[in-house]
Amino acid sequence: MPKLNPEDAARREERVLASGANPADFSEALARGFSVLLAFSAERRQMTLAEVGRAVGLSRATVRRSLTTLVHLGYLELRGRQYMLTVRVLELASAYLTASPTGSVVQPLCERLCRETDLACSTAVLDDEYAVMVARAAPHQVFYHGAGVGFRLPAWHTALGRVLLSALPDDELRARLRKVKVVAPTEHSTVDKKELLRLVVAVREDGYSYVEQEADSAIHSIAVPLRRWDGQIIGAVNAGARIGATDNAAMTGPVLEQLRSAVREAAPLLL
Repeated sequence: MPKLNPEDAARREERVLASGANPADFSEALARGFSVLLAFSAERRQMTLAEVGRAVGLSRATVRRSLTTLVHLGYLELRGRQYMLTVRVLELASAYLTASPTGSVVQPLCERLCRETDLACSTAVLDDEYAVMVARAAPHQVFYHGAGVGFRLPAWHTALGRVLLSALPDDELRARLRKVKVVAPTEHSTVDKKELLRLVVAVREDGYSYVEQEADSAIHSIAVPLRRWDGQIIGAVNAGARIGATDNAAMTGPVLEQLRSAVREAAPLLL
């Protein structure tokens, strides 16, 4: 077995894995491969080996091995000196979407709500400090660039995110808030941590979160918990609109009731 370099050995000693797994079973090579894949984005659609190395903070030799492997597996393509993602990357997302309730229950749920409300509707799950969209439907006349499945929203400043955070135990919620570096996406964003905690905790009693202009100064949205058959919160569902297209009275009135009705009907189908 190859000997770990000092940096990886030190990380292994400090690493704490879920469910008490042995840190020695963690694969640094696999982790580096994923970091290389995730380095590509709308701003970095194609990169040279050197550019990938700078993006992920790894040595040239380490990055070369990851890139060569990913090209061989079909997840990356090399054109000249430029690496770029291939369509095979979608298989990773497809595996999640088909193995979860999203494909059969949640995507149709968003499409139904979109028809009923004439608003953009999404379902999201929590990933670290982000609400990640796993289903999305929008009226034909509405187009938000990039806001589709896989889009990541700041959890503390969005209705979807605050609903998801409200489902966490108190100690975990406070621990996350202590660690997070609060960055205001807009001039309307709440940055005081005590106020953020109050807003998230209030969702438990209210049963919904309404957020106006905090993640995007042109948008307001309302979200409710998505519960499975046993009452466990497994996601959040929202409806959003541009400021002025729908007023807040409509959002917190009829739109909220439509969201609540839809998630109640979906619960028995979510196993």
